[in-house]
Amino acid sequence: MTEKTAALRDAFSQAVAIMARLRAPGGCPWDREQTFASIQRHTLEETYEVLDAIDRENWPDVKDELGDLLLQVLFYAEMAQEADYFTLRDVLENLNAKLIRRHPHVFGDLQGVEQAETVLANWEIIKQTEKESRANKPENASLLDEVPRAFPALMEADKLGKKAASVGFDWASAEDVLQKLEEEIAELRVAITSQDRRAQEEEFGDVLFTVVNLSRKLKIAAEFSLRAGNTKFRRRFHRMEELVAGTKSLAEHSLDELEALWNQAKREEKHSATP
Repeated sequence: MTEKTAALRDAFSQAVAIMARLRAPGGCPWDREQTFASIQRHTLEETYEVLDAIDRENWPDVKDELGDLLLQVLFYAEMAQEADYFTLRDVLENLNAKLIRRHPHVFGDLQGVEQAETVLANWEIIKQTEKESRANKPENASLLDEVPRAFPALMEADKLGKKAASVGFDWASAEDVLQKLEEEIAELRVAITSQDRRAQEEEFGDVLFTVVNLSRKLKIAAEFSLRAGNTKFRRRFHRMEELVAGTKSLAEHSLDELEALWNQAKREEKHSATP
């Protein structure tokens, strides 16, 4: 065992021991009262904080946020061991076996495969075989049951579209999805005109679902594309605030003035990006 491997093992063992101590009698009252359900939201928050740090390319923050995310794994594993569901060792051994099983091009009889497309295709086949081998599906099970309902809505829509496409139920091209999007927007306009609130919500959902499928056809990750759009909006809005600093607040400007400030922020941004 190398010195680096030994140090990693010791650090991981210490983290596991700290988590056990926090949950033990005499440990942290807050940690001791947590359940699987109570820390779910923290897991989601930590996941998004990792993504945010990566988006900002702030590597010290990425390091910290990955630690917070790892804490969630240790927390779940400790609670599972207390309930005699499984142990952290079970989690790690299951992960190791899965990684080896799903990488036959590295560990098995497909060594030498170097095409990413071939690797991905094999990965999906192996995943499906694993699911079928352990599945005990009811007679009325749906292919879409494999997509967790607890996913964020954008991710769920993307996964549903991919599952439907796997059996041929899909648009032929991105242009076809654009035409469908135009149809859905037209139906939303009708719902807005009729002032039918329920219809508006339904048609708006259809518009969003179609937009996500358009991103899939364009091979754009909708979640990350929207995050990038949010970041751009934050940046330009902050520039508007800078432009009026020391004078009137943004709230004291007319809509036309605000639009002019926004356009100035856009022009400056595009100018600064021009080589």
